[in-house]
Amino acid sequence: MSVAARKYFEPGPLPVLKNRIDPARLAFDLDGVFADTLHLFLEIARRDFRVHGIRYEDITCYDLEACLDMDPGIIEAVLQQILEGTHTYPLKPMEDAPRVILRMLQEYPPVLFVTARADPRPVQRWMEGLFGKKAQDIEIVATGTYDNKAGVLLDYDRTYFLEDRLETCFALDAAGVTPIVYRQPWNRAPHPFAEVGSWQEVLSLVAG
Repeated sequence: MSVAARKYFEPGPLPVLKNRIDPARLAFDLDGVFADTLHLFLEIARRDFRVHGIRYEDITCYDLEACLDMDPGIIEAVLQQILEGTHTYPLKPMEDAPRVILRMLQEYPPVLFVTARADPRPVQRWMEGLFGKKAQDIEIVATGTYDNKAGVLLDYDRTYFLEDRLETCFALDAAGVTPIVYRQPWNRAPHPFAEVGSWQEVLSLVAG
């Protein structure tokens, strides 16, 4: 392993963001960061497909087929419901996430979300249900692929991004965007980035 690679994978204390982040420079991922998508995934699998015995903590990697003892066809069917917005069970936000975003909408509009989803319309409707008229100050950019996130963020002059997928964090870092890891069971591999584990911590980054 090269010296450059070791700096990313050697264990050690994580960096701390010592200075307040300018809210105008910050953007957010959606699934697994603002939206509690994987709890919805498990609920659909359990109630519609009778898949039992899988816990949230068992989702230890982003490739669900690689870490879950679940039929790939069921995984695809559940994800399709989520991406198309056809699920009958509610998608919930992460705890405190709406409160923090509402404060940002009031004090630092607009708020930018960048997602690897291909179609933003289901989550746009969901945001409208959460925030009402305030949702007009939320912009959701759907890139269709993880690789396109960095370009969108740089186009919008957003230099900090809250993200749960480590591979994306490394790509953002290489492109000049500072990633902040939203702590989840699937991103527990060693990495050099600052982390938050709650939306209250997110608020502390911008509110001081």
